[in-house]
Amino acid sequence: MSKEKSKKPKKETPKPKIGEVDKRQIKLLKSVIEDLINKQSVEIIDLLAGKKNVNEFAIAEKLKLTINQTRNILYKLSDFGLVSFIRKKDKRKGWYIYFWTLDIFQSLSLLEEKLKNKLKVLETQSHNRTQGRHYLCTTCSIEVNEETALLNDFICPECEEVYELSDDSEVIEHIGKNIDKLKREIILVSEERIKQEEKIGKEKQRKINRAEKEKQLKR
Repeated sequence: MSKEKSKKPKKETPKPKIGEVDKRQIKLLKSVIEDLINKQSVEIIDLLAGKKNVNEFAIAEKLKLTINQTRNILYKLSDFGLVSFIRKKDKRKGWYIYFWTLDIFQSLSLLEEKLKNKLKVLETQSHNRTQGRHYLCTTCSIEVNEETALLNDFICPECEEVYELSDDSEVIEHIGKNIDKLKREIILVSEERIKQEEKIGKEKQRKINRAEKEKQLKR
């Protein structure tokens, strides 16, 4: 008799705890920061994601920046609604210390909006390429649309060489690939935004339930 192979139990994927952010969201959030500020500031996501009320001096120390440089980054993010803060007065020194929290939902919403705007630009470019002809001056490496070529009698005003009809097939194909890529990215970001929205909704419902129970206990 042939021995049956014992099936190994499937490992269950651990569910993220409340407040945790998965790697896919981290990557998306970093792309927002890089686009808004610079590549050197993306590390701030690792310090804020999944945490609440992070001390700005701790952030500055981890980023190896001065407190003013750190605040400038955080204020820029705050202008877009991507972070919120509370402040507490240091009783000994007398000044205020800010504690920062990342708004994941708002960050993903902004990223989704930016990607959709890029998609519109590419779709416009694709439409213009497929619906009209373009001409090239091979001497000056300047491309113009058909209307401009007509106005110049199909002669380059810079070098007086005759324009040549451009082959738009490669350009259209390249734009098409970028459009497909952007659409996939938008779907991904949208899914993560919806997940975050649902998480916020559940947390709100838990707070409402707790408040109702406290009311009932007081009666």
